[in-house]
Amino acid sequence: MIQLVAFLGNYGHEYAHTRHNAAWLFEESLPVSSKISWSNKYKSDFFSVDYDVYVSWLCDSGLLKTRSDGSLPVPAECPKKLYFLKPLTYMNLSGDAIGEASHFFKIPPSDILIVHDEIELPVGTVSLKWSGGLGGHNGLRSAKAVLGTADFWRLRFGVGKPANGGVADYVLGNFTADENIILSQVFPQTAGLFAKLLTSSDPQRLVSEWGKKKLLAETK
Repeated sequence: MIQLVAFLGNYGHEYAHTRHNAAWLFEESLPVSSKISWSNKYKSDFFSVDYDVYVSWLCDSGLLKTRSDGSLPVPAECPKKLYFLKPLTYMNLSGDAIGEASHFFKIPPSDILIVHDEIELPVGTVSLKWSGGLGGHNGLRSAKAVLGTADFWRLRFGVGKPANGGVADYVLGNFTADENIILSQVFPQTAGLFAKLLTSSDPQRLVSEWGKKKLLAETK
């Protein structure tokens, strides 16, 4: 099961609304985000919480439902705690933070979820992926180098490719007004997937639906 969630991005006001910070924007959009108190640990903004407490927050927010008997939907084999981090190392060294936290808490790579932007997917598309290629993403490259494997989960937000110009300038550029409208539709829908991921004893079951899913509300 997922124990550690790493939201990749770059710290600093100038990067707050850039494509490379899609994961941080997603985290901030979650209805439980206001309950999180970040601290500076493991080269990151870091937060830990008892598993059942976080699940209760998800239920209170409407992202999950309690069972028919009123109990929380907590799997029998769930971890005691969940760990969340936003590396403060800049994107290219994200693995340093992920590795430090996962090593300290003895979390195997297979129980890590990395949330990140993905230029290989168009804006409005979300993808849940296990292991595989890194798509040229420097944050994932860093994570693989530190963890010694690419066998970790990824939740990818499509940001598209630049029509012209370099990729670096593109991902460090701000989302356009139209793209922000799309994200405002995508993030709430993906929040439900996020809740399911954290309470699933077998995330692979979610891949058939979320391997690559276009999430766009109809507009007039």
